[in-house]
Amino acid sequence: MPATISTAPDELTDIVQAVFQTMMHIEVAPTLDIPPPRGEMVTAAVYLTGAFQGAVLLHCPPWQACGLAAEFLKRTPPSTVDDDVLDVMGELANMVAGNLKCTLLPGTHLSIPSVTQGSDSTIRLCGTRPVQRTAFRTPLGPIWVTMFTNQGMR
Repeated sequence: MPATISTAPDELTDIVQAVFQTMMHIEVAPTLDIPPPRGEMVTAAVYLTGAFQGAVLLHCPPWQACGLAAEFLKRTPPSTVDDDVLDVMGELANMVAGNLKCTLLPGTHLSIPSVTQGSDSTIRLCGTRPVQRTAFRTPLGPIWVTMFTNQGMR
């Protein structure tokens, strides 16, 4: 039986802020006034199994993903999403999910990150529901983090 999720909104926010500050020296703050845009997005996903079952997704527009990659890798932003950008997005999602696993979800295992890009791409997590979706304002633009679980779905 999956474990009960015990995250509070502030816990996920603290983790996202710590990852961005530690890895890129970027201050992020949660905000309620930025709805996810329509159109092309880059979405990185890490799936959780074991004591907790669900996923953590990190979403942003392609230009934002390029800016994050530049900050992460300490170089000029690429003009288009390339393999380095996809790898950075996957690594950021992996760090957020890994911190959740360590602090909130013991007995949980992480997948290898997967990353999609496009305006028509959809990640459907069968048998899950979002338990938290938070928009963050950064100096480089907005990002969104969504956490899903299958708890209470059976």
